[in-house]
Amino acid sequence: MTDGIAKTADERAPSHGGQLRAAAACYGIPVDQWLDLSTGINPQSWPVPHLPAQVWQRLPEDEDGLIAAAQAYYGTRDVLPVAGSQAAIQALPKVCVDGPGRVGVLNLAYAEHAYAWRRAGHVVVPLAVDEIDAALPTLAVLVIVNPNNPTGVCFAPETLLAWHAQLAARNAWLIVDEAFVDTTPQRSLAHWSPRPRLVVLRSLGKFFGLAGARVGFALAEQVLLERLANQLGPWTLAGPARLVAQQALVDRPWQDATRQRLAQSTQRLADLLERSGLVPAGGSALFQWVVTPRATRLHEQLARRAILTRLFDVPLSLRFGLPGDEADWQRLGIALAESMATMAAPNCVIESIGMRD
Repeated sequence: MTDGIAKTADERAPSHGGQLRAAAACYGIPVDQWLDLSTGINPQSWPVPHLPAQVWQRLPEDEDGLIAAAQAYYGTRDVLPVAGSQAAIQALPKVCVDGPGRVGVLNLAYAEHAYAWRRAGHVVVPLAVDEIDAALPTLAVLVIVNPNNPTGVCFAPETLLAWHAQLAARNAWLIVDEAFVDTTPQRSLAHWSPRPRLVVLRSLGKFFGLAGARVGFALAEQVLLERLANQLGPWTLAGPARLVAQQALVDRPWQDATRQRLAQSTQRLADLLERSGLVPAGGSALFQWVVTPRATRLHEQLARRAILTRLFDVPLSLRFGLPGDEADWQRLGIALAESMATMAAPNCVIESIGMRD
C-alpha cells in the first residue's frame, strides 16, 4: 500500500529476480551464503579493470568512445546510451504514441513492458504467439522480447520484419527487447533499427554480466532517439559505467569465448534439470524455464538450501539461471536431489502428483 491507497494487481510494480536480501531475511540465511539463480545474468561477467580516478571526477561526455564502440558492436549508426534498457522501457510510452492506443505484448514476458504502457494510459493486450498475426491490424504498438524471457521463445528476423512492415504501414510501432540476444547476434534486428517505427533495446546486464552498471542502448531512427534523449535528460550514464561499457563492447575475444561457454553451460543446466525430473519447457543461453505444478514447493525447498530461483505464478514455473563455478554446479545438483526426494516423501504425496517418471 502507498499513501493509504491499496493498489490493484495491474497497478503494482512487477517483481523481479535478484531480491537476495529479501530472501535472506525471509529464510534467516545470511546473504553471503546464497546461490542466486534467479536473474538470468551471466555469472562470469566481463572482468572490470581498475578505473582511473578522473572518471569519478568529471561529468560524462558523449565523445568518450562509447558511441563508436556501440555502433560497431550493434552494426548501426543510431544508438542512444540509456541507464539500462529499463530506462527506455519506462520512457517509450511517452515518446512513441500520442494518445491512448492498444499495445500488444506477449502473455508471458518481461512484465515491465506491460506495466509501463498500462501506466501511461494504454490498453495492454496480452497475446499468445499464434495470436499476433490476427491482432496486428488493431495495435498501435507491438512489443516483442526476443529471445523471450522467461519462455525462451525466439522469433526469426524475417518474421519480425514482416510484422514491422505491416505495423509501420499504419504508423504503428514494433519494439523489440533484445536483452538476451547477444549469444545469438544473427537473430538481432539491430542492423535494421534505423527504419521508421522500429525500436530495438539492448542491455549489457545479461550477456556481459554487468547488471550493476545499468548500461543499455536504444536503437532507432534518429528523430525518435532525439525525443527519447530529451525525455531522459542529460548524463543518463555515469562516467565509470560508460568507460566499462566501452571497453566491454570492443573486447571481441572475450565475447567469442563467452558465447561458446554459455552454450555449453545452458545445455549442462538443461541436462541436470531433466535428470532431476524437471524437463525444461524453454530457455536461452542464460537460463532454463521449467513449468511444473510443484514450482512453489520446489522454489521453497531450494530456498531453504539458500538457492534462489525465479518463481512465476501463471503458469506455475521456475526460471533457473546458470551456476558460476564447479562448486555451484555441485551444490545445485545436490540441492535438486534433496528437494525432489523431500517432495516425493509420503507426507508430500499430494505435492508429488505430476512428478516425471
